[in-house]
Amino acid sequence: MRIVIAPDSFKESMTAATAAAAIERGVRHALPYAECDVLPIADGGEGTLDALALALKAERREVATVDALGRPVRAEFALAADGLAVVEVAQAVGLELLAGRRDVMHATTTGVAALVLAALDAGATRIIVGLGGTATCDGGAGLLAGLGVRLLDASGQGLRPDPDGLADLSSVDASELDRRIGFMAAAGITLACDVTNPLLGPDGAAAVFGPQKGATSEQVPVLEETLSRLADALVRAGFPDVSERAGAGAAGGLGAAFLALGAELRPGFAVVAEAIGLEQAIASADLVITGEGSLDAQTGSGKAPAGVAALAVRYGVPVLAFAGRVPDPEATLKLGFEAVFPIADRVPLAEALANGPALLEAEVAAQLASGQATPA
Repeated sequence: MRIVIAPDSFKESMTAATAAAAIERGVRHALPYAECDVLPIADGGEGTLDALALALKAERREVATVDALGRPVRAEFALAADGLAVVEVAQAVGLELLAGRRDVMHATTTGVAALVLAALDAGATRIIVGLGGTATCDGGAGLLAGLGVRLLDASGQGLRPDPDGLADLSSVDASELDRRIGFMAAAGITLACDVTNPLLGPDGAAAVFGPQKGATSEQVPVLEETLSRLADALVRAGFPDVSERAGAGAAGGLGAAFLALGAELRPGFAVVAEAIGLEQAIASADLVITGEGSLDAQTGSGKAPAGVAALAVRYGVPVLAFAGRVPDPEATLKLGFEAVFPIADRVPLAEALANGPALLEAEVAAQLASGQATPA
């Protein structure tokens, strides 16, 4: 029997690679002679760098940069032999790096620019950007500033590239934009992203993602105004108007800045699946096992396990899903899973997060050993 093991991360408990290893151990307990193809996945957010670096046999390189609040941090990007680089923005400005200190009005994406520039310095000719999990809602102002774009007030003075600093934004000057990037004439950037929100409006970055990053109800309209002001200033400077483009609101509007620079947006799962050869692996498998921290209403909206299930259904291969929680099993099954199994429904949350790998391994072993979850 050939089994493809392709989980996403279990947030706050396991990376995708750790989850995949736990599932493989569970398979070995129940089906010791099974052939396992272990392919950790991601959808553009946390774990994208890990999944792609492993699949592409890319060299991981460390960069000195800053987190969303400007504090020094070490982050990584990966560079493959063919010049393809992988950047995961959460490595630099991820919400989890702030250890609970959310300050969206002073958070900025400047740290992402250091990763992009380091990749170009290393010889990257193409860049995949994993876009998600940031602590920011600056419309990518920090990224632009880090790449050489000047953000100016009415008197021509430079401004801080955070929402608080951008309150006085009057214009932008792109004359010093890094020449290797200039509207992406020299380097193609693909955004791996699992959301399609525009920059502005009720479905935009401020309204939808601002509260997740700590914005209060009073701050959300301020962020909306700031993002609108930035978008207008970029258009006046000659950048395309991307405010209504799908994905412009991703990562607190960081998607808009990348799109304005000429980047291409693709569903994160599709980018990762293509790079790791997931479809080819599933096509010749007897069973697929996937999972993530929560299989819920959002799973069907571009999340990686739903993408795995769709591929498995296409090739008539049964697919099992394991998750920390499954609030609505019947709705989840409609995505194409043969069966779904919660691993922590009888365990306190803190214990489940701390012991995720052991719980996952045990549940996989138990379900496969029972024979009910194993194809004939």
